[in-house]
Amino acid sequence: MTITKRKTLAGSFALTALLMMGVVVHLANRPAVATEGRERIAPQPPVAQMKAAEDLSAVFQYVAETVKPSVVNITSVKTIKPMMRGGQEMPDEIPFPEFFERFLRPDTPRGGFKQQGFGAGVIVSEDGHILTNNHVVADADEVTVTLTDKREYKAKIIGTDPKTDLAVVKIKADNLTPAKLGDSDQVRVGEWVVAVGHPFGLSYTITTGIVSAKGRANRAVAEYEDFIQTDAAINPGNSGGPLVNLKGEVIGINTAIFSRSGGYMGIGFAIPSNMAKSIMQSLMDHGKVVRGWLGVGIQNLDEAMAESFGFEGTNGVLVGDVTPDGPAEKAGFKQGDIIVKFDGKQTKDSNQLRQMVAATSPGTKVEVEVFREGRRETLDVTIGELESGLATIKGHEAEDEDLGMTLKSVTPEIAEQLGLKQAKGVVVTKVEPFSAAARAGLRRGDVIVAVQSKPVDTLAEFNEALSRHDLKKGVRLTVFTEGMRRFVMLKNASSDE
Repeated sequence: MTITKRKTLAGSFALTALLMMGVVVHLANRPAVATEGRERIAPQPPVAQMKAAEDLSAVFQYVAETVKPSVVNITSVKTIKPMMRGGQEMPDEIPFPEFFERFLRPDTPRGGFKQQGFGAGVIVSEDGHILTNNHVVADADEVTVTLTDKREYKAKIIGTDPKTDLAVVKIKADNLTPAKLGDSDQVRVGEWVVAVGHPFGLSYTITTGIVSAKGRANRAVAEYEDFIQTDAAINPGNSGGPLVNLKGEVIGINTAIFSRSGGYMGIGFAIPSNMAKSIMQSLMDHGKVVRGWLGVGIQNLDEAMAESFGFEGTNGVLVGDVTPDGPAEKAGFKQGDIIVKFDGKQTKDSNQLRQMVAATSPGTKVEVEVFREGRRETLDVTIGELESGLATIKGHEAEDEDLGMTLKSVTPEIAEQLGLKQAKGVVVTKVEPFSAAARAGLRRGDVIVAVQSKPVDTLAEFNEALSRHDLKKGVRLTVFTEGMRRFVMLKNASSDE
């Protein structure tokens, strides 16, 4: 099919909805034919509508034929070692096997067992690189790739990235057909897409649907999420397969489904192709993903939090903490700054900012616009590299019944347990469900270090500072959580009507 023909089909498809509506009018105006004392409608073919439907069908056929040579079936095998009671792995060499046998889990064979996984992938280069999901090949001892022409190859894992659930594997084969990766930034909600994979072990299968939404995050699938949501049927076995537009371009990698039954329920998620391209290239070049690092703890704004800083609207990202000696601190960032632009682009929420920072090459100098104490400032920051192992640091007691939490002054012993540098602030030891504290997002182990920017070192200071504010309007707390600071708006339960 030529490009010109595809454009013609696309034009016909754009009128499909109106034409199909015309069927109803056409049927209503058909001549009636008498038969045995009653009327019936004489069947007449709706030629224009049938042509539009055939054109649409031809488009889907074109997509299926275009991507088929590029989609592969991936089978992975990994060994699950036997476990002793208490969760420890059985050692490879057992000096007294009869003794250790008693401590094996009853349902675990002494030699362990093989676990097999199934998924899909898409060929992205003529020399055999294949893009898939991390969870399809993670920790695999053996990966086998089967092409649609039935050729089978052992694959080498080039690199994996659990933070985005992407992976690249490679096979040595000739006459491969790489797929074309499209521009996922151009994807529009409502456009037709085709999901491809091997659901439930069935060979090459396509399903169709539309793009239901973009920018989906916080799905607890990966650390970096910016999913395309689709209602094209995605089932177990589709993972790692492509989500394709009507031009036959890959605009996403199928990754997850929302399901209460384990099967398709109308909501699927795909990693955008632009994110996949960046991760794939880094894995192919370095065997790992190189990400930018700003060195701040960030959180989203709501109306109450924004108002407490004198900021209009909620399109911005609040800096809850600044990492010592990190890029942000060296550039002059402060706790309480609201980031409104990063490298000239508006920042709507923390997830978007994290994606932009991660996609920035370490060493790049970037202008960041912040709102601070009623005015806007521009800071120049040199982006650092996020280390793969970088992680956060994982007396008298009183209970406030109105707020629904129990507090205790931080002692040296508590400070040591929580990894605090100083014994200052008040620690939350208990939070009542559905209380004001719970609604604010306070959790057991949080350490409150300031009330409306006023530092508090003890429980007495906390109570005194709290008494100066109207809890019905809300008060801003600075909270230390697992090594990072964040802000919390606390409102008295009685303020909610």
